[in-house]
Amino acid sequence: MKIKLLTLLLLITNATWAQSVISGRITDQKGAPVKGASVSLDNTIDGGTTDSTGHFQFSTDEKGAQNLIVTEATHITTGMPLNITGDIKNITLSMKTSMTNLNEVVITAGAFEASNDKNKSMLSTMDIVTTAGANADVVKAIQTLPGTQQQGTQTGLFVRGGDASEAAIIIDEMVVQNAFFSGAPGVATRSRFSPFQFKGVSFSSGGYSARYGQALSSVLELNTLDLPEKSTVNLGLNMAGVYGSGSKLWKNSGGEVSLSYNNLAPFYALANSNVTYDKVPEGINGSAKYAWKPNKDGLFKVMVNSSAFNSATTVPDPDSLNQQLHFGIKSQTYYTNVSYRQFFKERWSLYTAAAYSYNKDDIDYNSAYSGPLKFKNTDNRTQFRLEGKYKWSSHFNLMAGAEVQHYAYEKAIDSSGFTYKPNYTETNFAFYTEAEWSPSKKIAFRPGLRYEHSELLHQDVVAPRLSLAIRTGIYSQVALAGGVFYQNPDNLYLISGYRPKLQEAVHYIANYQWNKSDRTLRVEVYYKDYKELVRERVASFNPSQYRTYISDTVDNSGHGYAKGFELFWRDKKSIKNLDYWLSYSYIDTRRLYSNYLAEATPTFISNHNLNLISKYYIEKWQTQINMTYSYATGRPYYNQSNPSFLGDRTPDYHNLSFTVNYLTHVKKWFTVIYAGVDNITNRHNIFGYRYSADGSTRTEIKPALYRSFFVGVNFSLTEFNKDEL
Repeated sequence: MKIKLLTLLLLITNATWAQSVISGRITDQKGAPVKGASVSLDNTIDGGTTDSTGHFQFSTDEKGAQNLIVTEATHITTGMPLNITGDIKNITLSMKTSMTNLNEVVITAGAFEASNDKNKSMLSTMDIVTTAGANADVVKAIQTLPGTQQQGTQTGLFVRGGDASEAAIIIDEMVVQNAFFSGAPGVATRSRFSPFQFKGVSFSSGGYSARYGQALSSVLELNTLDLPEKSTVNLGLNMAGVYGSGSKLWKNSGGEVSLSYNNLAPFYALANSNVTYDKVPEGINGSAKYAWKPNKDGLFKVMVNSSAFNSATTVPDPDSLNQQLHFGIKSQTYYTNVSYRQFFKERWSLYTAAAYSYNKDDIDYNSAYSGPLKFKNTDNRTQFRLEGKYKWSSHFNLMAGAEVQHYAYEKAIDSSGFTYKPNYTETNFAFYTEAEWSPSKKIAFRPGLRYEHSELLHQDVVAPRLSLAIRTGIYSQVALAGGVFYQNPDNLYLISGYRPKLQEAVHYIANYQWNKSDRTLRVEVYYKDYKELVRERVASFNPSQYRTYISDTVDNSGHGYAKGFELFWRDKKSIKNLDYWLSYSYIDTRRLYSNYLAEATPTFISNHNLNLISKYYIEKWQTQINMTYSYATGRPYYNQSNPSFLGDRTPDYHNLSFTVNYLTHVKKWFTVIYAGVDNITNRHNIFGYRYSADGSTRTEIKPALYRSFFVGVNFSLTEFNKDEL
């Protein structure tokens, strides 16, 4: 289902009168279809991919003698010569199974792959888009995987005991500084990027590669699409606005443009909100991408994304019980990423990339506690990466690289004509190397080493990493991973003038994975040791998550741990057209950090988390039905009358979501009509409580919405392929 939730309008024309159509079928040695095989003309970008029946078809401008090449991860590459003078139909080729690939051991501890490669991924792009309750948000869909926490009032990805600041989001190996839309206190916002911009999503809940740093818990790595598959146009209308996108494929290059206008007035006219919108969120978002293949083994990509929006909200004041906070915001964000990858003689590869981001938030803040204030938050980040890789043999390769990141924050605060501008700048340098060694088909090692230098903190650290995997059978393996990870102190401390040392976490991970015939079982255990956490020496605890200043002594005396067990099961085979997965996480974690008075389980932690996702396609009706059920046990909250610090728990969390997608045509346009309900039962989930100073009264911390509805329609010139679901 190609619901390309990108964003508004580009007219595309594509001259096809001089092209030849190449089509046929690819099978294995037993005559069974090989799906997902790449079929192309050698030394060109013309090609296609086989469907579930093994059939392929593509167009080309090439003429005369050519070579057809067929590749697929679990089979030996094959091909045949062609003499193209016109259309060539009914090509048949047989591929031999590659025993090396079939039995190849893959390092999986701590990592989930989500990509368009069906032989390697746990989730596909379409899985992300069609997950009920995710609303096509990459991060929201990732929260159905083990190790994550359900969030209703806070923005970000919370993984294995870590808060949102501990998870880095990466695009084409470059850090995204503002991956989420800005919002009012207590109102969770979505991530900025559409899943259809990416060919792959790799989620590491721990033990990630030496390529990355500055994340104590997790890395979510997004890889943008290369050349578009074909020229097409997509248009859409929903309760949040209108959007459109267009892509154009040329001989050796291709581009995409998208634009959207969002206005949530229709949505909030029907929704029963727990906050008051003095101005509903309204904004515009645009993006463009260009890819060029200068030669057979090189690829240049550039991506630009920009958005602007504004809103005004009245929410409960986090600093004053039973008082309201007026929060108006105008936000502008720019992000650009340029990269180039080149392969040399199948042994060397070179990758270089640069990125720049800028964000400005103009905020009107008026509360009973502080009175009227104006904030102007600005930040920017410039970064560069250079990485090389050498493949000695099919059993050993070595990667080495360097990166530099320079970023700056400024918070201008205007109160009654007095302006205060706290700010800081930081430059991080890093060098890293990592090897991959497979002495046999049953074992693989990945040792790595990372060096980091902080100009702001005047500190140098070395972080060793190690992963390995051992195959225990044709379909099963065990894997181990571990390493040391460092991260700068939270922005709150740095912009307040404090300069504590880097924080540290040590990961230990072990997992077992079984994968056969579209069924996957994965079991993982982990232990995380937190050291050198930033801690405030305070006499009393302020439970507000939105503190903007620090006035106490700060040091690195904090510490903690997180340990747990996780289970993932997915089955796409047992019942025709039914795909479901189940994820369960148990976590035991305690910390002494921030302004905590004693070691305790953080307020964003639920000890037990369960997600059950199901998707069923009804062929007769051309309709897909999706359901998601999420459950989490209660979270700690602060009750000053309880002598046990953070000893109370909220009620359990329950959420049942449902979406339906109907596939049809409107003249030449392939059309998808979709509708969804989040929290069908209207469960009043609570994410904590706030108490008066004397502890006599309390109020609930609620999400912006208990239940929401969403309806939309998408038009596309590209035909739907059921196998993509």
